[in-house]
Amino acid sequence: MFMESPMSSPATSSDATDAPAAAATCDKAQMPQRYLLITPCRDEAEYIERTIKSVGAQSVVPTKWIIVDDGSTDDTPRILADAAAKFPFIEIVNRKDRGRRKVGPGVIEAFYAGLDTIDLADFDYVCKFDGDLILPPRYFEILMTKMEADPQIGNLSGKTYIRTASDRLVSERMGDENAIGPSKFYRVACFEDIGGFVHEISWDGIDGHQCRRKGWIASSIDEPDLVIEHLRPQGSSEQGIWTGRMRWGRGKYFMGSSITYVLAVSMYRAFERPFFIGGFGILCGYLMATFRKLPRYNDREYRKFFRRYEFRSLFFGKRRTLDRYNDAIRSTRAVGPDHCNSNATGSTS
Repeated sequence: MFMESPMSSPATSSDATDAPAAAATCDKAQMPQRYLLITPCRDEAEYIERTIKSVGAQSVVPTKWIIVDDGSTDDTPRILADAAAKFPFIEIVNRKDRGRRKVGPGVIEAFYAGLDTIDLADFDYVCKFDGDLILPPRYFEILMTKMEADPQIGNLSGKTYIRTASDRLVSERMGDENAIGPSKFYRVACFEDIGGFVHEISWDGIDGHQCRRKGWIASSIDEPDLVIEHLRPQGSSEQGIWTGRMRWGRGKYFMGSSITYVLAVSMYRAFERPFFIGGFGILCGYLMATFRKLPRYNDREYRKFFRRYEFRSLFFGKRRTLDRYNDAIRSTRAVGPDHCNSNATGSTS
């Protein structure tokens, strides 16, 4: 079941119980707004023109937008060339055709192909940004304003909605505990502190828990001015919804989820479009990975932290657990200005 229209009350930031806090105070006079977008894309001709138009119309445009064409075979290269000629902040990086769209680790490979072309120290924020989104006009301005006001926030995003046949926007029901995968807007200091993205499936879930483990808040919030229209439903970019939900289940296995938690997730997702099939696909993907004894994310401290977070979410509820981790991060210690975005070095204490 999808939730209709954007909610008026935002989700609060997220927290951790056993990690140092991120910054508590910064020089308010300093408002760095140098942000970098990196968009891995392949065969996005149907969508990316609308994405480019919405970014070009932002109240604060990116300092640089690197679009990595991962071997497109449709009209995407022409669209990107036209966009680069129109907007001076756009730079195109071309990769060889790998034969098909490759989500998960393939997306992160393309992301780093773009990141490797710049010096991250030249920016205050970095965002992995999909090529099938339409943004409200003040989207990035609002994110940066919120993050400058609260230096403990490591990553932040709005929420994605899809437009139905009846022209209604309905929520894709993403959790509040992390910036959403299509729009991973990071403070550079936090991005470097967690070691960037894992080159594997579920990279976009692991990163949020690593933020909390390192003492940063990861969050997505549901506000009218941060509603993102997702032109392609989540999990459908490679061979459709079923394949996407199976991949989701494999990802839950890789990142260390317990079978109890995955059963709860599968039941929850069974009540959203496509009804039943989506939730069942998640469970099947997890069980197949379990029976095949596929490798899991090899970070024992992370897995211990993550399992504890999942257990508390089942026992206390996700909202209460997230709030408790939030409170723990904020109360652990006040961090000096080296956690602030007063420079672009990305250094942390």
